[in-house]
Parts: sequence; structure tokens; C-alpha cells
Amino acid sequence: MASLHRFARTPLLPKPSKTQRKAKPKTLRPTSSLPSASIDNFWHWLSDKKAVPASSPPVKPAMVREGLGLVAQRDISRGESVVEVPKKLWINPDTVAASDIGGLCRGLKPWMAVALFLVREKGRPDSAWRPYINILPEVTDSTIFWPEEELLELQGTQLLNTTLGVKEYVQGEFLRIEEEIIVPNRGLFSSPITVDDFLWAFGMVRSRGFSRMPGESLALVPLADLVNHSPSITAEGTSWEIRGTGFFSRELVFSLQTPIYVKAGEQVYIQYDLGKSNAELALDYGFIESRSDRGVYTLTLEIPESDPFYGDKLDILESNGLKETEYFDIVLGQALPPDMLPYLRLVALGGTDAFLLESIFRNSIWGHLELPISRANEELICRVIRDACKSALSAYHTTIEEDQNLRESGKLSPRLEIAIGVREGEKKVLQQIDGIFKDRETELDGLEYYQERRLRDLGLACDQDEIIFWESK
Repeated sequence: MASLHRFARTPLLPKPSKTQRKAKPKTLRPTSSLPSASIDNFWHWLSDKKAVPASSPPVKPAMVREGLGLVAQRDISRGESVVEVPKKLWINPDTVAASDIGGLCRGLKPWMAVALFLVREKGRPDSAWRPYINILPEVTDSTIFWPEEELLELQGTQLLNTTLGVKEYVQGEFLRIEEEIIVPNRGLFSSPITVDDFLWAFGMVRSRGFSRMPGESLALVPLADLVNHSPSITAEGTSWEIRGTGFFSRELVFSLQTPIYVKAGEQVYIQYDLGKSNAELALDYGFIESRSDRGVYTLTLEIPESDPFYGDKLDILESNGLKETEYFDIVLGQALPPDMLPYLRLVALGGTDAFLLESIFRNSIWGHLELPISRANEELICRVIRDACKSALSAYHTTIEEDQNLRESGKLSPRLEIAIGVREGEKKVLQQIDGIFKDRETELDGLEYYQERRLRDLGLACDQDEIIFWESK
């Protein structure tokens, strides 16, 4: 049973959240000043490209609390379009394909192609994209940009391992691109490109890129990507659309709409992604929220190949739409995922309970696994999960109480606030999981198990005074 589980310290790239998977606007920058000339040049560039109205634009870029944002120039109604950017100003795989390095990027993943294009244009003084590149931040509060001493504040967290995994992944991809594309074609790259340069481009694409667009895999959309996030906006769905304009609607524009009414002088906000955890928000954008349901811990369960019933168990999982390795997101204050307990019971299944793996039960076993199988099976699950929680909690260098005291002390840097919020949230979820299975242990004597249910169904057992059914808490 040593391999019954392993708590996720995350694969190289974090799996997408439920609503990711849609668009990812931009990162919140660390508050800093940007020369007004850069903002003005950017606006003039947009005007020259006919990307903004010649008069009375709904919004204009301006320095705000978050860094650079979109400020309403007049009252704007809910659902009204505030930005419409023509496709010719998007940076997407088509843009890359039409450039000098288009042929070299053929076969690259969309994000890699766009990142390489962006970092190449950054190094070209005469780049046609210079006004846009000049307003991009050099660094954000995303954890991929944290130095080692700041990453130490994430000790024990899943976010730390995710961050390190992502950086290792990006570095590996860069080394391959450097060897296969950059070095053999130095004449196309006016300045040297380092792994840090490529990581910067990756951070810009990850935080600012809009994905899951109709007919598009990924695009950077100048001006639209300045819109900031507000936790007070909880409306489902996206705040943008792709639509046609011009003769026969053949010209595509990216239309950004405000999800709420905005007064003149106020900033336009959207909701980036309701489904992301605080760890994902910190990794992608460099901020977190105080909402409890942003606190998530991911439990990874798998069927070890050393299991004597590996083949049978894998077949059962696949028959029920599950895989050999599954990731279960445990959300603070919410019930366990519905398939988690059946999965645990299957992984732990063995000994005298192994008869349930026989082919005669193949079509009904998942229904049996939704209820307790035997005391030994249920007790093993509780013990292993509780031990795992205790082990995970011991890896943090602070307690929840110490984190709370640090937060109450005030005067924290934005990055320390992120670190405290993420690690506190993870620890609370771990305590929640431990509490669920601790309570479960006290109920073992009162549970009805498979053999008892079977006898009762056959009319061979008397009713008990009290039977406890448990699916999840």
C-alpha cells in the first residue's frame, strides 16, 4: 500500500483548471511607473492602425493601481464593446508564419512560435511591434519570475514544484529551439537570445494570451490585454468575442466587452477565470484572491504497476472513464470529488475483497465501490490518506497560525502576500482532508459493508438499528 497514493507535486506543466481552458488575459503587474511617452506612442500606433476610434474612444490606457489598465472615457453600459482590435494587430501563429522566421517555426507548438516571435521582435530596434513591446512589463509577480530567496517562502507548497517544473520545461524547450533554430540562423536574430529572455516571452504569452478562440489556438491582442481582473466580477462566461466586420464581414476583430456598468474615469475590469485556484492565479498572473474556494490541494492517485491486480483495476478504471493516474482537486470548504472515494477503494482493493475484480462483477463493481467494501479496505484508506496529510503538512516551514500572524502584521510585499496566501490555503485543505478521514475512522464500526449489503439483499440478514452510508463529505 505504500504506492496507494502520492500527493501531487505536479507534472511539468500544471493541468488546466475547469475553465482555463478558455481565455487567459493578462497579468497584474507590480505597481510601477511607465513613461507617459510610451503610452502615448502606443496609442498613436493603435490610431494609425485604425484599431481605435478617431474620436470619443470608450477607453484609453492609463497607469492604475495594478500597473497599466483601461480607463473609461465616458459612462459605459454593461455588455458594451470597449475595445475592437482588428486581426492584423494580433500576434498569433499566423503572424509568425508570415514573418521572416515563419518557415523555421513550422511544427512548433503555438505558444513556442509566438514566444520566439515576441522575443525576437523585442531585440529588433526597428520592429514594427516596438510601440506594443515597449509597454510590456519586464517582470511580473508571477512565481516564474521569483528569485530563489523568494521561492523559499513557498517551501512545501505544490505551487513551488509547479513553478520549478514549468521553468525547467521552458528551459528545455528553449535549448532545443536554440540548437535547432536560433544558432543555425543567427542572421535572422539581430541580438542574442538567452533562456531568461525566452522565459520572459513565455510569461507574457501565458499571462496575456487569449486562447480557445474560434479558429485560433492562441493570440496576443494589443490593448485588449491591458484589461485587469476584479474578484468582485463573478459572472460566468467570457467578456470577449471574435466577430466579422467590413464588406461581407470578412475582417475579423477581437471585441472586448465590459461585464458591468462602468462610470467615466473608472477602470474597466473583467473576471479572468472563476475556476482557477490561488496557486494557478499566482503562477499565471501574479496575484491571489481571499475567496476560500480559491484554496485547492491536488491529490494524485494512481494504480501502481506492481499491484498484482494492475490489469484488472486499470480495465475497471478505463471502463468508467478514468485513467491509471488521476488528479483530484480538493477545494477548501467543499465536498470531496465524487469519483475520489471509489478510486481509493479500488486502489486499496485486495486480499479477501479481490473477488470483486472477477469478470462477473465488471459491469457492477463501480457501483459497489461507491459504498464501503470492507472494514479492512476502508481502514486502510483512512490510515494512508491521514499519514499522507501529516507528511505534507510537515513540509511547510510555517503553521497556519504563524501565517495569519504574519498577514496581520501588515507591510508585506505583494510576493510575500502571495506566498502566505497560497501556503495557508493548501494547509487548510490538508487539514480538511485529514479531518474528513479522521471522522471516518470513528464511524468504521457503524458502516455497512459489501457482504452485509449482499446478505440483506438476499434476505439473509436482519435490519440493523442504524446503518451509516457514506459517499463523501
